[in-house]
Amino acid sequence: MNTEFGGWAGHVLRVDLTNNIIKKEPTSTYHNYIGGMGIGYKVLWDNHKDGITATDEENRLVISAGPLSGSGAICSARTTITSRSPVIKKHLITDGHFGGHFSPEMKYAGYDAIIIEGKSPTPVWLKIVDDEVSLEPANTLWGKGMFDTFAAISKMMGQQAQVAAIGPAGENLVSQSTIQTQGGHSAGGHGAVLGSKQLKAIGIIGNGVVDVVANNEQLRKLDDHILGIIGANNQGVVPHQPQTWAEYSSSISRWRGGPGVKWGAADNPVDVGETPWDDRQKVGMRTSMAEMYFGREEANRVFKRPGGCHSCPIRCFCEVKNPKMKTEYKLPTDNISNTCMGFLDPWYVMGLPANSEKRTDIQTVGAYYMDNYGVWSAYGQLSHIMREFITRNFWQQLLPEAEFAAINWQQQKDLDAHFMEDFYTRLALGTQYKGSNVLGRFLGKGLHEFINEEGELYNIQDILDGIENPRMADLVFNLEGDAAYGLTGKTYSVFLDKGVKVFNRSMVGGTHHASETAGQVGALLNTVFNRDPQCHSHINLVNCGLPYGKISEVADKMWGAGAFDPVKHYKPMNIPKAKFAKWCLVKNVLHDSLTLCNWMFPLIVSPDVKKNYQGDSSIEAQMFSLVTGIQTSEQELDDKAEGILQLHRALSVLQMQEIDQRNKHDVLTEWVYDLDPDKVFGDEGTIKMSREDMQLGLDLFYAEMGWDQATGTPTRATLEKFKLGYVANKLESLGLLPA
Repeated sequence: MNTEFGGWAGHVLRVDLTNNIIKKEPTSTYHNYIGGMGIGYKVLWDNHKDGITATDEENRLVISAGPLSGSGAICSARTTITSRSPVIKKHLITDGHFGGHFSPEMKYAGYDAIIIEGKSPTPVWLKIVDDEVSLEPANTLWGKGMFDTFAAISKMMGQQAQVAAIGPAGENLVSQSTIQTQGGHSAGGHGAVLGSKQLKAIGIIGNGVVDVVANNEQLRKLDDHILGIIGANNQGVVPHQPQTWAEYSSSISRWRGGPGVKWGAADNPVDVGETPWDDRQKVGMRTSMAEMYFGREEANRVFKRPGGCHSCPIRCFCEVKNPKMKTEYKLPTDNISNTCMGFLDPWYVMGLPANSEKRTDIQTVGAYYMDNYGVWSAYGQLSHIMREFITRNFWQQLLPEAEFAAINWQQQKDLDAHFMEDFYTRLALGTQYKGSNVLGRFLGKGLHEFINEEGELYNIQDILDGIENPRMADLVFNLEGDAAYGLTGKTYSVFLDKGVKVFNRSMVGGTHHASETAGQVGALLNTVFNRDPQCHSHINLVNCGLPYGKISEVADKMWGAGAFDPVKHYKPMNIPKAKFAKWCLVKNVLHDSLTLCNWMFPLIVSPDVKKNYQGDSSIEAQMFSLVTGIQTSEQELDDKAEGILQLHRALSVLQMQEIDQRNKHDVLTEWVYDLDPDKVFGDEGTIKMSREDMQLGLDLFYAEMGWDQATGTPTRATLEKFKLGYVANKLESLGLLPA
């Protein structure tokens, strides 16, 4: 395929839906941006148009892979989807990511990325078999759920086909919608973009290979090195429960496989037993995450086996068999494959019930409806609102009387999983739902359209009706819990409500590994990207399971003394924390550009006591060098990733037409500073932040990033350092570059 370097397939496919024009372009244009996320950002910068929304015809969507995908490099099968997002205020650029087998198949067909532009006059799907690319009618697919879409395209193309599709939520332009591939792998926030373009799906068969420069001996040596330091999901390097071989165990580790763990629903049930770190035949048994979502008793009953992505030994997905899905809930299957929010979101909606058969039903039935409809929760933001508004008795005030009466609230109260069907149907169908659907349309559009600058809620119906001067919802805190929180009698604002978990005022998305896990470092990560940061660089250290002393040894060595505090016992901001935050983001961008799983990488700790639990932060550079043949140091590759991060920041400035990112973008919500009124920042047991300390945090972080202190926008010197002079010129011409 690609004859100059290994890794890259060599071509980008550009699909103009408006004019039915499909053409290939060389990937070499994007080599300085690595791939994946980097390609997406460069395409959106080059094709920027002021004032457009995510669902306008002029918006582009980029599906991209990095040079590692399809090479066989461990954990390298991620796919990045980049576009403007309708879930975000001002529809700024965001990325979604899914695993599975789609990006390797795309590479085998000869493509590093697919750029989707324009809008088809009728529903279509994109068929790719190597060089044969065509737009096919999708009239018979439009309206189908995700599972039937996968089946239909696989029947037309063959079982080898990898399919990415939208469900009814995306077709109905529901902002909170996904693009998804087989096996429960989904990327959130852009389903409506494909729906607006009337592109239902992409099916790919690739019969080529990804060229790799290194020989088998070199690749096997690196694989052996990686398998000697890799742990379980999120790089848990000690087991969840004590095992005879382990010096440590930890309740937060995702190394769940061990004595007492069973794959009880497998055709031939498996007792996992101990999973020693050096037994490479059991690497795929380590994670066994079902008990994290269902509890051990239920997991041992319904867990069939772990699943996952191309070239990954970790297997973090849970393939579950719950016969009641068919017998009681009348679904067409009793199997579901998912992980993380696919199981957790239904649980949040229903009030976080304890482990039981009811919880199992809620999560399996809910996961089916979420995935089949293609609904996204914005990392739980949608479901947190649903639950907290039930708790605060807000829905009766917010919904039309007839609609409120038509919803079976008793099912939710009784933890009856039948509630899942109507709930996710309302979300997915939006305006197409038969009957009043203020609830579904509100939750499906995204919170940013319904709140003012203080986070107070407008009258939902007024917003949905497009009233120019909408009324306020006139809600107040009024429960005992609110009294303990010091909010009784105050006008309701999502920025005050810790239960809804909106962390950043401009992003208005669910909290994701922020101050609750890494103090100021986690908080800073939640200021940069335009959605939850999807960053696990810090989590793979913080939640690795090692004692604090061992973790701090690694942190101090890498970023300086005081870089990492014990969770919920935070000390004031310092330069090492700023360095830690920058490192996390650079590595995150690197992984999403290579495309390498950021649930697993970086591997800076290991389960090997003989190595004093030390890992290797240069693995990514070693992989890149062997696959592409371009000898690249860790610092050189990190510099490329930092350039992509700088381009992201510049894109946010350009799309917002706002130089003052500090005060218009990087602003945390009030509950982050005001929770736990009986404690102050720094007390043990609280995750609250200090306003003054976070301002210092921004100062120090901006200094590390080369951003202007007053505005948080990259300076010309910084942009030129990363060969982004053309970006500086554009921003300067618009008055958006710091003096």
